[in-house]
Amino acid sequence: MMTFYYNFPRRRWAEMREAMNRMMEDALEEMQPQEREMTLAVDVLADDDGYTIRALVPGVRSEDLSIEALNNTVTIRGEFTAPEAGAAKYLVSELPVGRFVRVITLPTALEPGKTEATLKDGVLTLRIPKAEAHRPKTIEVKVG
Repeated sequence: MMTFYYNFPRRRWAEMREAMNRMMEDALEEMQPQEREMTLAVDVLADDDGYTIRALVPGVRSEDLSIEALNNTVTIRGEFTAPEAGAAKYLVSELPVGRFVRVITLPTALEPGKTEATLKDGVLTLRIPKAEAHRPKTIEVKVG
């Protein structure tokens, strides 16, 4: 069976791309800062005893954060708030504003009750131990 392809002229592709760009720019301009969904940047480190998660949350207060750990999943929720502009109008609004949720799935089960969370200089640090069954055990070798 033969397959036929229609070759769109390059000009038509360029026109379509420009129209899509204009449409997206118009939609983003109409959005208020608090309507944007935020992505939370994280680092996840692992060692024999557990995991360390560091998340950038500049300007977020500890009372605006919620952390849940269940099985092998950690969920971080929070909200970036913007200072009031007053009578001024935003010309550029790039600072993070709005609610965020980040779900991190780890390779092993966790001990949620032993999780420690600290917030310092805009960095949230979680220390979550692995479940006892997933920690390495040292086995003594007996002679004889």
